[in-house]
Amino acid sequence: MAAYVAAIDQGTTSSRCALVDRHGQIVAMAQREHEQIYPQPGWVEHDANEIWRNVELVTSEALDQLGATPDDLAAVGLTNQRETTLLWSKETGQPLGNAIVWQDVRTADLCRRLGGDEGADRFRAQTGLPLATYFAGPKVRWILDHDDEIRARAEEGEVAFGTMDTWVAWNLTGEYVTDVTNASRTMLMDLETLSWDDRLLDAIGIPPSMLPRIVPSSGLIAGSRDPLPGVPFAGILGDQHAALFGQACFAPGTAKNTYGTGCFLLLNTGEHQLGGEPAKYALEGSVAIAGAGVQWLRDNLKMIESAEQISELATEVDDNGGVYFVPAFSGLFAPWWRDDARGVIAGLTRYATRGHLARAVLESTAFQSRDVFDAMEADAGIELSELKVDGGMVVNDILMQFQADMLDVDVVRPRISETTVLGAAYAAGLAVGFWASLDEIAAHWEEDRTFTPSMDPDERARRYRDWRKAVERSMGWVE
Repeated sequence: MAAYVAAIDQGTTSSRCALVDRHGQIVAMAQREHEQIYPQPGWVEHDANEIWRNVELVTSEALDQLGATPDDLAAVGLTNQRETTLLWSKETGQPLGNAIVWQDVRTADLCRRLGGDEGADRFRAQTGLPLATYFAGPKVRWILDHDDEIRARAEEGEVAFGTMDTWVAWNLTGEYVTDVTNASRTMLMDLETLSWDDRLLDAIGIPPSMLPRIVPSSGLIAGSRDPLPGVPFAGILGDQHAALFGQACFAPGTAKNTYGTGCFLLLNTGEHQLGGEPAKYALEGSVAIAGAGVQWLRDNLKMIESAEQISELATEVDDNGGVYFVPAFSGLFAPWWRDDARGVIAGLTRYATRGHLARAVLESTAFQSRDVFDAMEADAGIELSELKVDGGMVVNDILMQFQADMLDVDVVRPRISETTVLGAAYAAGLAVGFWASLDEIAAHWEEDRTFTPSMDPDERARRYRDWRKAVERSMGWVE
């Protein structure tokens, strides 16, 4: 009998594969980083072939850790960085250039032109999304506008478009698919029908032949090829939806925040009946730069040698020393949606040290999450009493305590913080009966620690007011 479910997590900075047992425990994990390519300011790209090679390697490495084979797997699930956009040849399977990453802002002018007199809300009623550089549809249009040969081939039906789930699935199974969570981030899918919409495709300017088949997030899709020959491919979820699932946020009103390259707060808003099956919806607020700010300190400023060292620097000082860091490297995402913003460091004096800057970088993640949290409560009309957290940054107790202080709610960290891979595994395992029900999955969730607010309310208000002043100074930088 198969003992594990595999979960492939194709993320913004790395690709991972985990093996999960019947008790919801991650028993093996392998990970490899890939290159971040910056052709010019504001542009971010990935080499899709490098990513697929890494997926092959980490999958084999995870199996090798246990001496396991594909025969030991009941299924494989996939989760991925969303919105990152790739075009490739349907005939050869080779990319037609690098993937354009979700952080990339090259489509700013195009988004303004597409908005016209209606502005950023032109497609919001159908898609739930503002017209912004974040999403995949305008990226596809930008590529077509800047390469006549690719456009001609696309109109002849020779070009495939996909976010990274589609690319990995194509290579793993030979199937041309995406799931509803990833399709919902393209600006090309209607939220009511859960299908590609001809009106959206026509308005944005994308040939329908470029689009993959939309499948449910949990369900048998195909059998896998190497490196997992014969293993049922049975689940796809965008990374933030996978984390919500892995946190067992199955009930309306439950919420999680993932602290990864960016920061993503999702709130389960419940079901809406579509035909015979209820679709489950979530309200999301996205922050572009969270852990990526720590990487910037490490890779660009060389202030630290590893991400873990930021905690050591931050503990050298008692507070931020009046320093505020707004990491608008790719503009500001929710709730501002300002592609004209750029990063600023405000409040510098001769008193400021690298410890203050390190603390300001950590605090910027909590402040940005507060911005999203407040907007989400206002939109949903739900006052949250706690926030579940996950992702690589949650091991930082300084950040988690400051987050609780800024939100004035309990912040709850699970014992297993890698909930994105858990969500992908759960989706695939449910589809093949490895786990029997959502209740069984929920029973695997365990708390590690709860961070309770302890900051004086006046101090909280002062710090947040100063943060908002710094945010204002980041706006309007790009003309």
